[in-house]
Amino acid sequence: MAEPGARSIWLIADDYGFSPGVSETIRTLLAAGHLSGTGCMTLFDDWSSEARALAAIGGPFAVGMHLTLTDFPALSTGRTMPNLKRLLASHDAKTIGIEADAQLDRFREAFGQDPEFIDGHQHVHFLPAVRGWLARRFADRSMSERPWLRGSPTLRAVPALVKAKVVVARLLARGFDAEMRRHGFVVEGPLCGFYDWRRPGAFARALDLFMDKAPDGAVVMCHPGTVDDVLRQRDVFTDARHEERDALASDAFPLRLQSASLDLKRAAS
Repeated sequence: MAEPGARSIWLIADDYGFSPGVSETIRTLLAAGHLSGTGCMTLFDDWSSEARALAAIGGPFAVGMHLTLTDFPALSTGRTMPNLKRLLASHDAKTIGIEADAQLDRFREAFGQDPEFIDGHQHVHFLPAVRGWLARRFADRSMSERPWLRGSPTLRAVPALVKAKVVVARLLARGFDAEMRRHGFVVEGPLCGFYDWRRPGAFARALDLFMDKAPDGAVVMCHPGTVDDVLRQRDVFTDARHEERDALASDAFPLRLQSASLDLKRAAS
């Protein structure tokens, strides 16, 4: 139990389903109670088996959908989706809605229910077309029946070298929190977790910053994993996942949370 006045945060691992090594690592951390939950990428061929393995763990953690609209073959068409720059330029709301429907339906098929939360790979859930899709898709649900949404980034708890990146993400998310609350969604946040993953050892330093400075209620994203051939084929963000895995799996991690008077959220507030 957190002490009176302690902060609580969501610590959410992105990219469940990205590769076998990423998924296994996330399951291990969830089973240990070192994460609040994970966001799932449902578009890859081995999704069904990875979903079954995640469901088998049980426990008090949130399972959400990590909506993916860039770079990979779309569930809805099989064609490779655009990179983020092209996606931002196109704003093809119909195509985005069809693909989002397909990924959500695949999540529901695996778990028999909606995701507890929805966020986006490369923050695509902030896009106007996705905002519209969310409002339409869940229009018939009460607030308590809807997934919560990951909110806009904050400049608090941001390492100096990535502040420019966070400013860009904040521009993409402009108006998101207020707009989606008007549509009846719970928006959790603000979003933290940005760091320069290209620099060896950067995650450990950033994790200290997140734990000391993240606002109460923040959603801290992380990307732990074990690098395998599948991940190397799909992403350039590889070796830093080992650093995240080792830091979050360590016996020192719960003690560091305690010293920061920080508690991990387990269910939506």
